[in-house]
Amino acid sequence: MNLIDRTIAAIAPKVALQRASARARLTALQHATMAFDGATRGRRAQGWRVVSTDANAENLPALSRLRDVARDMVRNNPHAARGKAVLANNIVGTGIIPAIAGSVPKTVKAKLLDLVKRHLDTKAVDARGRTNLYGLQWLTMATVAESGEALVRWRPRRASDGLPLPFQLEVLEPDFIDSTRDGPVPNNGGFMVQGIQFDPIGRLVGYWLFPQHPGSYSGIAYESKLIPADQIAHVFRTDRPGQARGITWFAPVILKMRDLADYADAQLVRQKVAACFAAFIQSDQDVSTVLGDAAPRQKLPNSVYEVESLEPGMIQRLRPGEQVTFGTPPSVGEYAGYKGAELHDIAVGLGVSYEALSGDLAGVNFSSGRMGWLEFGRTISASQDYMLVPQLCEPVARWFIQAAQIVLARDLSTVVMMWTPPRRQMINPKEEVAAARDAIRAGLSSRPQEQRQLGFDPEDLDAENEEANKRADDKGLVFDSDPRLRTAAGNAVTAAAAPVAQDPPTGDGNGQ
Repeated sequence: MNLIDRTIAAIAPKVALQRASARARLTALQHATMAFDGATRGRRAQGWRVVSTDANAENLPALSRLRDVARDMVRNNPHAARGKAVLANNIVGTGIIPAIAGSVPKTVKAKLLDLVKRHLDTKAVDARGRTNLYGLQWLTMATVAESGEALVRWRPRRASDGLPLPFQLEVLEPDFIDSTRDGPVPNNGGFMVQGIQFDPIGRLVGYWLFPQHPGSYSGIAYESKLIPADQIAHVFRTDRPGQARGITWFAPVILKMRDLADYADAQLVRQKVAACFAAFIQSDQDVSTVLGDAAPRQKLPNSVYEVESLEPGMIQRLRPGEQVTFGTPPSVGEYAGYKGAELHDIAVGLGVSYEALSGDLAGVNFSSGRMGWLEFGRTISASQDYMLVPQLCEPVARWFIQAAQIVLARDLSTVVMMWTPPRRQMINPKEEVAAARDAIRAGLSSRPQEQRQLGFDPEDLDAENEEANKRADDKGLVFDSDPRLRTAAGNAVTAAAAPVAQDPPTGDGNGQ
């Protein structure tokens, strides 16, 4: 205790105790911080950009810049273009397909399934008239990977448009959001975050959108308008609590991709320069002056240096005092190793497998390939279940049911739409099909569930099987694949093993 503390302790012991307690806590805090290497403030931590901002304050200055840089990379960098395609192809694949569930009569269910096929499964659902719902899912996911987020806008249509259902969907880039709309809403109590408006208790109200893309050729300065939230599906990966906007998935690897591209270009230029110098003639004196030349040597335009040439099979005698040395092109042995290491890091940053990103399958065996495939599958499932289904598919289901109520003129509040992502391609079909069959037999799954995971509509598949069986029976065809007539070993099904069709009950129900 120093002189000041002793003086205070003699006059005001309580104050002295508070000072000593505060000093002890400060010392303990310093020691606790020093216990974590990551919390150090010394030389090893120099260059860290440590901030305590929330997700939105962190994202706002970087959103537009990161988005534009990522698009430039996708346009000009083959690995970036491949990464975007890999994410969309695997997360969406052939499409996340809907199924009708809930307490609904069979006739109504049949009509709803017909509307799914005529509207969602065709170009009728696309405001641009280019693709079906599953193509819009792919475009949305590709935009999310590249730009960080995507908007899907509900567009009402008139009955005179002749569509199966009176609505269409339009995929918009995040540039449509007016990010300057930020701060409290006047006379409302709500607030805006980078173009998204919330009410006083934080519920989503709507989006401030431009009527046209602000980067279009029109050059017109449009005024943004508030679009109700129930007309917009905002799709992005939520990385932090409270996050309102999405960041491009390329953000962690942008510099690595740029450095790798620059390295590849530097290696190419290096080889081109080296290839320009095949051989060099060295002489102790100007032998052309001493011996004379029968013919003048060639010179490059605007150059005083003489040029020789090499031709296949040529034998050239050298003059006295001349010797030839051949240029040694630089080695590229380290190029493949460096590129592979960088692509591994880039694949980790994007959340995809190295093999899928690079197309390099060298050194991959069945076990390692399957392990990487399964881990990649978990990333895909998380993006499907936590992002695409709740943020895109569920709003589409709501819009579909609302429109179907108008067309069918009946209450569909009990209808539920279930969404099934496509099953990933089998690595070992023989074992995986057997595993699916065992899961069905054990009650751990159902035939419709397994059929949907393979990308088929259960009712369509059952109807197709029924029609194929009937056609085969009518023509007297017997196939080993028909379990009604052949066992798994290919033997004929005996009468005892064959299913017995039961006759409908007759009489009055009392055995008469």
